[in-house]
Amino acid sequence: MAGLGDAAKEYIAGSAAGVAQVVVGHPFDTVKVKLQAHNTTAHGKVYKNAFHCTSRILVDEGIRGLYKGASSSFIGIALESSLFFGTYAQAKQLLQGKSEDCKPRLKVIIPSAACSGALISCILAPTELTKCRMQVQGKDVMYATQYSSPLDCAVKTLQREGVRGIFRGGLATLYREAIGNAVFFCTYEYSRYWMHNYIDSRQFSSNSGLVVAKDIGIGIMSGGLSGMAFWTATLPMDVAKTIIQTDHNPQSSRNPFRVLNMVYRRAGLAGCYAGLGPTLARAFPANAAAIVAWEYSAKILGIRRE
Repeated sequence: MAGLGDAAKEYIAGSAAGVAQVVVGHPFDTVKVKLQAHNTTAHGKVYKNAFHCTSRILVDEGIRGLYKGASSSFIGIALESSLFFGTYAQAKQLLQGKSEDCKPRLKVIIPSAACSGALISCILAPTELTKCRMQVQGKDVMYATQYSSPLDCAVKTLQREGVRGIFRGGLATLYREAIGNAVFFCTYEYSRYWMHNYIDSRQFSSNSGLVVAKDIGIGIMSGGLSGMAFWTATLPMDVAKTIIQTDHNPQSSRNPFRVLNMVYRRAGLAGCYAGLGPTLARAFPANAAAIVAWEYSAKILGIRRE
């Protein structure tokens, strides 16, 4: 295991990745949440597509509407990414032992990523509940604005539904993160390993500027592909989570599989993948930014990446 100082650096680098991800990805996430919340109800579709949803937000609420709930995301994602990347790096190093073979191994990556994902789901459940409830508010919904800020949303949810209410959608979040992060890091580790091997085998120039460009390019591609793999694998579970968290009825089912079955009966497979367009459009740049920020923060902090 790395020393305490190196472990702390891993968590700091993870926080930097989270901030980069929110800055780039939050507007796409707002559109995704609105599509999931309003295009899967028994009343039919509210938005024709992601472009229609985006234009309605901009017309009714301006650019600030795309960043609704962003303050809770910055806090939640900074903490979540710190634990996510830091725990993954530490668990991977523990399972890998003193092996000098830098080739990715599934028996190391999958448990490290799944454990990391399960841990951060405890933080993500309440922060994403406030974010989602803030995001679905607006002039285009059937109910008036109820919350003035993420903190107001959290306080009112606690008052009305108790601690159990603030963790609505926790099981769906756990499934999404444990499965999705195993997919994410498998894609990241193998794509990064393959790209480095391919480019290095071409006797890439040792010019420092070109090496930096190479590393950034690999970070962008491996991060972007990993993000798209994550959401392709877990979007139905995310749809269930959004519906559970934005439903104020305490008697509604919290079982993500029951909710998905209901969505499938109402809207078919397309309903289970509601928000796919903006999700994938967000996944590539947001996760590319996160990985580049993570890798370069690690370099600045003196953490060696194999």
